[in-house]
Amino acid sequence: MGTSAGGDRSIAKTALRDQLQAARRRRPLEAAALHVEALTRGALAWEPVRRAATVAAYVSVGSEPGTGLLLDALEAAGKRVLLPVVLPGLDLDWAAYAGRDSLAPAVRGLLEPTGPRLGRDAIAGADVVLVPGTAVSSTGARLGQGGGCYDRALPRVLPGTPVAVVLFDDEVGLDVPADDHDVRVGFALTSAGVVTLGG
Repeated sequence: MGTSAGGDRSIAKTALRDQLQAARRRRPLEAAALHVEALTRGALAWEPVRRAATVAAYVSVGSEPGTGLLLDALEAAGKRVLLPVVLPGLDLDWAAYAGRDSLAPAVRGLLEPTGPRLGRDAIAGADVVLVPGTAVSSTGARLGQGGGCYDRALPRVLPGTPVAVVLFDDEVGLDVPADDHDVRVGFALTSAGVVTLGG
């Protein structure tokens, strides 16, 4: 019975992910650009980011909420920014961001840092972790891209470290199917600011 329930959740996740990704592709470019600016302002105003020495983040691709401006703003604010490097088994290594010229095309259509690899445990040194997703529930169940990379990486984050999924405003508070191995997040970062999840 567990397998059937797990299969049903997997189907439901795929359907919801497809629906949300299609909605992202339909967003007007102007609205997406405004979202990026507001998202960056909200992130820099968030107290955990203001206090952080090291922020683990990621490079957005395609129709994801844009993080390019945010990465540059974090670096300009004197933060050390760690970016993921996808390993063959879909786990994540990490390397420091050194500007847009330090990024190169990688697997799955991603852009990754070209600097020295810091190891899978480098995420444990982050004071704040920003992760991609396609939706999150009010209790912090995050719908990722389907690869499971962050379900492998997030257990290495030290307890108490704020973890926020970066989303469009209307992707927060949805009914997200969750499995036991899915790692919940405590916050959502959108153009409206930071939403606390849980309960």
